Amino acid sequence: MELNLASVVESLGGALHGDGAMRITGIAPLEVATAGDLSFLSNPKYQQQLLGSKAGCVIVGPSMQEVALARGACIVADQPYLYFAKLTQLWKHKSGHSASVGIHPSAVVSADAQVHPSASIGPLCVIERGARIGAATVLKSRVTVGEHCVVGERCILHPGVVIGADGFGFAPNGDAWEKIEQLGAVQIGNDVEIGANTCIDRGALQDTVIEDGVKLDNLIQIGHNVRIGRHTAMAGCAGVAGSTTIGPHCTVGGGAIILGHITIGAHVNISAATTVSKSILKPGHYTGIFPVDDNAAWERNAATLKQLHSLRDRIKTLEKNNQ
Repeated sequence: MELNLASVVESLGGALHGDGAMRITGIAPLEVATAGDLSFLSNPKYQQQLLGSKAGCVIVGPSMQEVALARGACIVADQPYLYFAKLTQLWKHKSGHSASVGIHPSAVVSADAQVHPSASIGPLCVIERGARIGAATVLKSRVTVGEHCVVGERCILHPGVVIGADGFGFAPNGDAWEKIEQLGAVQIGNDVEIGANTCIDRGALQDTVIEDGVKLDNLIQIGHNVRIGRHTAMAGCAGVAGSTTIGPHCTVGGGAIILGHITIGAHVNISAATTVSKSILKPGHYTGIFPVDDNAAWERNAATLKQLHSLRDRIKTLEKNNQ
């Protein structure tokens, strides 16, 4: 598979500085690219890697044009990383690696389910009764879509995704637990991508909702009755407990935990490994991580933290007495 630079620019735009007939046989990072590769630079701090790269052509922003030209051909685009993303899509389309439309013979699809003719249902998938799969949506292998759950258009669900398992709902009954039947479903909007082995539980009474454009990484747990706003992105191993609402255009770092029955507003960015225990309504970047240290020092610091509340009270008393 190969493209020439002229066809890339014709499809994606940008300003080409170099020979349009140059053949490109691959896409590679700056440090390993060879003469047949197209690479990109999105962060100026990697300028030295650019200068030393053997890539046949490099995608750069306007501010890096002169530096790039000093080493060879380049494509100048306002947003190099976005250009790179679209380049990967073009490359995959041209190479013919798109998912096959239709239902794999090993998939199990209920007669009461609705699967759009343009959808792709991979090996060993299960689509239960009343479920609906939208146009141009791709379910990779071993995806399960539970009864009455809806997956919108142009979605991608990677291997092992489970949509619509029961939420974790139990009422105490003496020294035992009584199951609360989960009577809601899961509603997934358009252009959603869900990583491998991620689970989204059905709602107890109302539906769990994943709005348009949401991107979820691998191994994420979304509890029952959660609502995630449009174009929010969450990294791997994050978890959201039941009945929490996350607004649009948020980011959640890997391993972060969001407790239940709280609200996260729009444009909130949560750092990796942070535990969110209360609502956050103001846009911004939030972090709650106790830094790693050798164990003895960590234990001393943890012991000191336990005394902060009483220390605060002592300081308040001293301040009051000195007034």
